[in-house]
Amino acid sequence: MAPRPLVLCGPSGAGKSTLLKLLLDEYGPHFGFSVSHTTRSPRPGEEHGKHYYFVSRQEMERAIGAGEFIENAVFSGNMYGTSKKAVQDVLASGRICILDIDTQGVMQVKKTDLKPHYVFIKPPSLEDLEKRLRARGTETEESLAKRLNTAQRELEYGAVPGNFDKIIVNDVVEKAYSELRKFILPVIEEKSSK
Repeated sequence: MAPRPLVLCGPSGAGKSTLLKLLLDEYGPHFGFSVSHTTRSPRPGEEHGKHYYFVSRQEMERAIGAGEFIENAVFSGNMYGTSKKAVQDVLASGRICILDIDTQGVMQVKKTDLKPHYVFIKPPSLEDLEKRLRARGTETEESLAKRLNTAQRELEYGAVPGNFDKIIVNDVVEKAYSELRKFILPVIEEKSSK
């Protein structure tokens, strides 16, 4: 039986990518990353097929219409989604599939038979999140306002009891990673014992 996937969710800038990198550095062979599709342009250093599958809006709409996605969402005018094939490829390899998705995606995944572990990564505050996003230097004032508005809704959803198995406040990266590691270690051990 394939191990249960791991869903990581949290506002843009909460530090999901940093925590994910630490997890993969330490336990990489146990995990497979479900590479999402997006219609947005690559950021510097991002590679097609590794960070995202960068596709046209027409390609994405066709695939969604054909039922090829587990979840999809529109964020800041760009489409994002997790294809069934990306998840199945990881599960077929016997690894724990990681899905890095937003709250819209979480709501859609909850309607499937995947039964993942849900982890919400949150910043210490909305003000702290704004500082992190500004420090990236990739946002216009308009896109920053949209991200913060979305973050507010995501934080509200993340605070609802039962929506997530684990909520981690990413104020100190080492502490947050320690919490994530402690949460997921039993899953890794159970997978390894099979």
